[in-house]
Amino acid sequence: MKLLLLCPHFEPDLHAATGEVMSKLVHALHQRGHRIDVVSSLPWYQHHDVWPEWRGQPWRGEKTSFGQILRVWPFPTDKTNIPARALGFGGFTGLATAAALTLGRPDVVMGMSPPIFLGDAAYLVARRWRVPVVFNVQDIFPDVAVDLGALSNERIISLARRHEKSLYRRVDSISVLSEDQAANVRAKIGPDQHQKVSIIHNFADTDRVHVVNRATEYRRRHGLENKQIVMYSGNVGLSQSFDLVRAAAEAFAHRPEVHFVINGEGAARPAVDHWAAKHTNVTVSDFAPRDKVSDVLGSADLHLILLKGGLARSSTPSKLYGILASGRPTLASIDVGSEVSLSLERADAGRSVPPDDQANFLRVLKEMLDEPKRLQEQGRNGRRYVEHCLTPDAQAESFEKLFGRLTDQARCGDQQNQSNWLTGNRSYD
Repeated sequence: MKLLLLCPHFEPDLHAATGEVMSKLVHALHQRGHRIDVVSSLPWYQHHDVWPEWRGQPWRGEKTSFGQILRVWPFPTDKTNIPARALGFGGFTGLATAAALTLGRPDVVMGMSPPIFLGDAAYLVARRWRVPVVFNVQDIFPDVAVDLGALSNERIISLARRHEKSLYRRVDSISVLSEDQAANVRAKIGPDQHQKVSIIHNFADTDRVHVVNRATEYRRRHGLENKQIVMYSGNVGLSQSFDLVRAAAEAFAHRPEVHFVINGEGAARPAVDHWAAKHTNVTVSDFAPRDKVSDVLGSADLHLILLKGGLARSSTPSKLYGILASGRPTLASIDVGSEVSLSLERADAGRSVPPDDQANFLRVLKEMLDEPKRLQEQGRNGRRYVEHCLTPDAQAESFEKLFGRLTDQARCGDQQNQSNWLTGNRSYD
């Protein structure tokens, strides 16, 4: 099968979680015998600027073992400037659409969101070749922007929601990461199209993220060898409740063996740096190189996932998979019944509390830290869970089945149209 994938990030631009997800998926599909052409952006995510070695051309192509890659200018902007970011996404989508149309006829087209506009690009390319289109939704927009307060103009929100619903109804299939997201999308498209929504989980990269000894280089470098480390590692953004870490640092100030680490970068980092500087039991550090991720994640005795209330219906934190692969347990502050909380329960790999519930968060944090042997057991459980259930090949197999079902339906539709033509029962849809 020949596939065409439109995504915002692709290797070597792997600081974006979706870049790693899409890169691994492509290689797993190639191992299963498929050809995949990719249209993506020039690498830019880490510093929100195109890497120096990739500048000079708005469009670059290369041939690989799995197919062709076309990379186009991403129009990088400040993440907090929503209007400028929307214009940037629009420019990128236009270039991506033009690039995709040069690659010839695929069997299936898949576009990934965010940005949501790549769904439109995938739809246009698929209609050009009269092939099925899959819309892969990682985060649901505009819901995430609205819930965070980044988008507040009622007129713009209304336009964005109408566009979102229209796109959902136009594409042939929508893949989401969780039941929360599936319920969100189904509520917007109506019962007549519920069958087009599929849940296909992301995966844990158990080759890149492996279990390490607790005495890590990261601990030595930061003077934390003998500490019981509680770590948040990932995007330091507006959707995370870092006030809970601040409250925990104050509540555990009398326990010098407990230390809090925030490892990452993002829009909320300046505010975190400001309050963390006042606490001797808090360390803030930048993202580590990719080859050091196991060392960083393995430095924690307990990891945190901190998602503000209501966001689990539109966003599923992909950091969970890396944490599970590292063999460390998790305490999640997240919507009750969300995919993260259910996964932790299924795997017996940690606990969850309602979002922004400081009293519950501190109570459960203390209970978990007071049982170090139980933490180790939960960490082992998480690693076993991802090794058996959340692998790139399992994700590739799910997409392969989805693509096969869509191409079979398309062939049946073509045959029906031919029959209608011969019998005079013609359709002009």
